Amino acid sequence: MEWADFLANEAATNSLSPEQTAAFVERLKTENSGKSEAKLASELNIGAAAFKKRMAEVYDKFAKSYPELATSNSRGKLEKLRACLTNKYNGGQDVRPTIKEIHQNIPPAVPFEKFVGREAELEKLHEQLQTSWQVAIVAVAGMGGVGKTELATQYAKQHLQNYQGGVCWLSAQAIDIGSQILIFAELKFKLIAPDDWELADRLRYCWQNWQQGEVLLVFDDVTDYKTQVQPYLPPESTRFKVLLTTRLGFDRTLPQLPLGVLKPLAAMKLLKSLVDRERLKSEPWVAREICKFLGYLPLALELVGRYLDTMPDLSLEKLLKRLEKKRLEHEAIAKANPLMRYEYGVAEAFALSWEQLDEKAQSLGCWLSLYALADIPFSVEGIKDDEEQELWEKAIAELRKLHLIQWQSKGIYRLHPLIRQFFQMKLDESSNADEVKTAFVAQMVEVAKQIPQQPNREDIFNLTLHIPHLAEVATYLSQYLSDEDLIAPFTGLGWFYQGQGLYQQAEPWLQQGVKIAENRLGLEHLNIATSLNNLAALHKSTGRYSEAEPMYKQALELTKRLLGDDHPIVATSLNNLAEIYRYTGRYSEAEPLYLQVLELRQHLLGDNHLDVTNSLNNLALLYSSTKRYSEAELLFQQALKLKKHLLGDNHPDIAINLNNLAALYKSTGRYTEAESLFQQALALRRRLLGDNHPDVAASLNNLATLYQSTGRYSEAEPLHLETLELWKRLLGDNHPDVATSLNNLAGLYCSTGRFSEGEPLFEQALAICERTLGEGHPDTIMVRGNYARFLREAYR
Repeated sequence: MEWADFLANEAATNSLSPEQTAAFVERLKTENSGKSEAKLASELNIGAAAFKKRMAEVYDKFAKSYPELATSNSRGKLEKLRACLTNKYNGGQDVRPTIKEIHQNIPPAVPFEKFVGREAELEKLHEQLQTSWQVAIVAVAGMGGVGKTELATQYAKQHLQNYQGGVCWLSAQAIDIGSQILIFAELKFKLIAPDDWELADRLRYCWQNWQQGEVLLVFDDVTDYKTQVQPYLPPESTRFKVLLTTRLGFDRTLPQLPLGVLKPLAAMKLLKSLVDRERLKSEPWVAREICKFLGYLPLALELVGRYLDTMPDLSLEKLLKRLEKKRLEHEAIAKANPLMRYEYGVAEAFALSWEQLDEKAQSLGCWLSLYALADIPFSVEGIKDDEEQELWEKAIAELRKLHLIQWQSKGIYRLHPLIRQFFQMKLDESSNADEVKTAFVAQMVEVAKQIPQQPNREDIFNLTLHIPHLAEVATYLSQYLSDEDLIAPFTGLGWFYQGQGLYQQAEPWLQQGVKIAENRLGLEHLNIATSLNNLAALHKSTGRYSEAEPMYKQALELTKRLLGDDHPIVATSLNNLAEIYRYTGRYSEAEPLYLQVLELRQHLLGDNHLDVTNSLNNLALLYSSTKRYSEAELLFQQALKLKKHLLGDNHPDIAINLNNLAALYKSTGRYTEAESLFQQALALRRRLLGDNHPDVAASLNNLATLYQSTGRYSEAEPLHLETLELWKRLLGDNHPDVATSLNNLAGLYCSTGRFSEGEPLFEQALAICERTLGEGHPDTIMVRGNYARFLREAYR
C-alpha cells in the first residue's frame, strides 16, 4: 500500500473530518517533511491559524491510540505521530494491528477537498452500485472534459474500505483488457493461470480464486462495450461490482449515471480552489463570465486555473478577452475544416496554455501525444548530457504545472484524451510532423525488437507498459515504418501474446504482419516469408497443422527463390516443415527433410554450431518415434557431446538432451543407464534453476515413472507426490501437467492394489484434461483409457 493511501485509511479509522484529513495527509506526506505549516496552509488555500487548529484536533483524536502524543509539545507531537505511523506502516508490532491491505491500482486523484461540485453524483453512484452490479458513468451529449474518470477515481479512493477484495482499474484504450486482469491478479494475489489455457479459462480461474471481499472493477474510457467489456466480465455476483466510464450511451438496460457540466456555483467553487480567492473577489462578475464561457467544464476550468496561477498579474477581464479571441480563431478553423471537432471551452483554455510553453515543452507535448491513451513510460534519466536532461526535466515540469500531463508514478505519465487530441493537432500543423512521427516509430520498433519469441514472466512484466504504444504504431502509424522494420511491431505484438498462451490475441497481429508486408512489399520479399513463418508457428502451437503446413511450404518456396537453396534461413524453413510432418505422424516425409536440414547446416555453419545440435536432436526424436533406437541413440549422444562442447556442462539445455537420451534408454529397457541420466538432469536443473521450477518437476516425474516401470514403488511414490505438489504450486490445480501427475500417481496406486486411493485421482485427472485440452486430445484419450483399465481391474 502506498504511504498516501495508508494515511487516508488511518484518517478514516480515526474518524477525521474531511478538513482534518486534508491537513493530516498534507502534513504527513513524505515530500512535505521540510515544509512549514504556513506553506502547507497556503497550498490548501486556508490560513495558517486554521491549519494549526486542524492539526491540534488531529493530535487529539490520535492520542486515543497513542497516549504519548498528549504529553508532547506541538513539534514533538508531529514527530511522535510520524514515528508511530511509520512503524505501523512497516509492520511494527508495538502498535495496534494494521488493517488488511486492500489491493488496488487506482490512478492518482486530485485531493478530495479540491474535488468539488460532484458530491451528489458520488452519493448517487454508490447507491447505484449497491443495488446493481454494473453502472456506467456516461457523459451527457457525449461531451469530453466533464470529469468522468476523475469521478470514478474519487469514488474508488473514497470507498476503498468497501472493497476488501480489491479495486482493479482497467484502461479500455490500453492493451487487451484480459491481459490487464491477469497481470493484476498475478501481481496482487500471485494468481498465475497456466499459459496453455484459453483466455476465458484463465480469467475464470482468476475470478474463482480472487481475494475474498467485495471487488470493484473499473473499465475506464469504454468506446465499445461488446468488445472491451463484455468478454472479460466476472460471473454475475453480489461481490463483484463493475463501474464503466464512457462518452457513449449504452443499452438502457445498463444502469447509468449521466454526468454533465458543473453547476455555476460548483464551477466557481472549483475555480476558487485553483486561484487566489482575493483575486477572484476583486472581479467577481468576470469570474462568473469566465466559468460560463468555459461551459462549466471541469477540465477547461482546471486548465484556466493553472494558467492564471502562472500569471499572477493578469486581470480576469484581460483573460476573458484572450479566451474570446481564441474562440474566434477556432471557429474559423472549424468552419474551414468540418472534420475538425473542438470541445469549446477546453480548446480555448488549451490554446492559452500552449502559448505559455517554451519550444521544448511544446515539442515534448506533441511527442507524448503519439503514444496511446494509456500510461506512458517516459524517463529522462538515461540522457547522459546533464544540460539536456535538465531541459527535458524543465519541459515536464512546465507541462505538469499547466495540467497538460498527469503524473502517475515515477517515470509514468498520462494525457487526457482531449489534450492529447489538441497536441496532435498542433503537431500536424507543424512543418516537421512527419520527421517527429518517423523518429517516434523508430523508437517503438526498438522496443518491438526486444520482445523474445518466448518471453518469460520478467519479460512480460517489463514490456507490458510498452504494448499499447506499440499497438498504436501498428494501427495508426504504420506508414512511417521503414521497409526493413515493417513487420517488427506486428511480430513483437504477436510474440508477446503468443508467449503467454493468448493465441486469440496474438493471431490478428501476425495476420496483419503478413497483410501489410504483401501490400507494401509485394509477394517476392523476404519479410513475407518471415511473417508467414511466424503465423504458421502460431497455428502449429494451437494444433492447427493443416493451416500451418501450406504457410510453411509457401515460406520455403519463397526463401529458396530469394536466397537460393544454400542459406541458413532456407534450412530453418525446411526444419519447420519437417516438424509439421513429425507432429502429424508423417515420418517418411519428415525424415528426408531433417536429413537435408542437417546436411545444409553442417555445410553452411560447420559441425560446431547450436543449430546443428538441434538438427541432430530432431532427427533422433524422429528415429525414436519409429523405434529405430540404435540410430536415435547415436544422434542423441552426438548432439549431447556437441552441446556440452558449445555451452559447457552447466547449462539448462544440457538437461533437455540428457532427458531425451534417458527416455530412449527407458524405452529400450536399459533402466540403469536411464536412471543415471535422469538423475543427472534433475541435479543439473536443481543447481541451475532452483527447487521451485517446472523443469525440476518434469525431471522428478521422469525419475518417478522410471522407478514405477521397474516396480520400485516405494521410491516412485514420494517423487510422484513431490512432483504433484510442485506442479500444483507453480501451475495451479487445473493444469494439464497436474493431470499427468495425478494420472501417474493413480497408476501407481492401481499397481499396488490401492484402488480406493487411485480412483479419485483418475477422476480428477480426466476432468482436468477434458476441461483444459478437450475430449479429443491425445492426452485426454490416454487418461480415459488408463481410467477404463483401472475400473476393469478394480471391479472385475
